[in-house]
Amino acid sequence: MQVLGIFAGTNPDGITAQMLATVMDNIKAPNTAITINLNDYNLHPAGPKHPNRDLGKLVQLLIKSDVWVIATPTYWGHESGTLKQFFDILRHYLVRIDHRGGMHPGRFKNKHYVTLTSCYKQAWANFFSPATDPTFQTVDKVLSTAGLIKLGEAVQAGTWDHEGQGLPEKKINRLRKLSEKINQSQRKDDQTVKRYFELFAIVAIMTLITMGIQVGLSHLVPVSGFWWTYLSFVVIFFVLLATILHLLTVRLHARK
Repeated sequence: MQVLGIFAGTNPDGITAQMLATVMDNIKAPNTAITINLNDYNLHPAGPKHPNRDLGKLVQLLIKSDVWVIATPTYWGHESGTLKQFFDILRHYLVRIDHRGGMHPGRFKNKHYVTLTSCYKQAWANFFSPATDPTFQTVDKVLSTAGLIKLGEAVQAGTWDHEGQGLPEKKINRLRKLSEKINQSQRKDDQTVKRYFELFAIVAIMTLITMGIQVGLSHLVPVSGFWWTYLSFVVIFFVLLATILHLLTVRLHARK
């Protein structure tokens, strides 16, 4: 496979660039690794009156690459403007838009991606009040709509303290594991069946927990009957579902 590293920051020697370099340096043969800096390309929309040769070069690189490793710092609680512009000019390549404005996967469907980001915020502060979540959510929204499959992500928080010092060893090990995951991935990995099994397991566990809570409540609340059982089950199940979904989609980013 060909792995394409995409740097979308402003400092080619900064922490975000070091994170990308660590991942790319650990891509093993027979896989190949190529890294590009989006600042070296003219990122403007193409049209009949405004042709963009750089856009064509980028599209060809993306087509030839099986895994994209996207590295962007988090600025003002979001991805860099460079990455946003990159996604904007690629819109008609990433997705197919139907006559109703609906978006469907384009020519990059079933490729894989990894997201790397960094921020000045300290790790503990980023955990409890995440600044990097919007960055991940934007990349996930764009690329999942385009039909790409996510392999993983990583964050380096507290970069103000690490300027000029390099990455901590713990983070380097985390990034090496991401490289291993990339090396072991396949060109096409339809995880639909796996996700059905995961969903079934989550529902089964939540049902068991809900029934256990109901049994506990029956000793505290002297109410019984079909409708009480039904309503209490729905409320408890919904609260558990909302909590688990929030945990899985918001709170489990590797912010440290």
